[in-house]
Amino acid sequence: MSGHSKWHNIQNKKGKTDAQRAKIFTKMAREIIVIVKEGGPNPDSNSRLADAIAKAKAANVPNDNIERAIKKAAGAEDSSDYESLVYEGYGPGGVAVVVDCLSDNRNRTAANLRHYFDKFGGNLGATNSVMWQFRQCGLLVVDKEEVDEDELMMCALENGADDFNAEGDAFEIVTAPERFSEVRVALEGAGYTFLTAEVTRIADNDVSLTDEKDRFKMQLLLDALEDDDDVQKVAHNWAE
Repeated sequence: MSGHSKWHNIQNKKGKTDAQRAKIFTKMAREIIVIVKEGGPNPDSNSRLADAIAKAKAANVPNDNIERAIKKAAGAEDSSDYESLVYEGYGPGGVAVVVDCLSDNRNRTAANLRHYFDKFGGNLGATNSVMWQFRQCGLLVVDKEEVDEDELMMCALENGADDFNAEGDAFEIVTAPERFSEVRVALEGAGYTFLTAEVTRIADNDVSLTDEKDRFKMQLLLDALEDDDDVQKVAHNWAE
């Protein structure tokens, strides 16, 4: 397990500006559209869609936005054609970075990401240049407020979770990717709600940046990546 909070490497959805929230909503709608086109509009028979809906709700995406994205993807009028792309590279000070994208123009996306890495002291790498430093995990984060730690931990572990951690003002539940849906459904059935609910990449080891300029540039790189419309998810091993 990474030594610091898994949630720390996932952008906190709380306290975002209206513009930032709108961008998050748009990205999640794009993800839902792709999943519906691949597996259908019924979350009962499309587990990936059920997971995406849970992820969107954890990010406070309104139900109307979620339903609109599903209807758009299921309708004949939607002509969007997104593909999943994964880019790997190094940030300042050797920080490993993996960027998951959904794009309708891979040339634009690649050019934009190369520009961000070059501008802020990093560089894009070849396939598998840094991926070996990460592993896929399901992550569920529950606010500590009014939640009994022992009951939550027991419920999570009994239903297949791999790990349970108390981190700051939240509890983190880590699962194998293939057990994520099962654990999520069980916790929802027990009445728990989530601050984060997704399958993500977790770094096995952290990198600390001692140089102030490197830390500054690394944060600028992450901000630029998160602000790009094509970028869905950014994983890194910066200990921050």
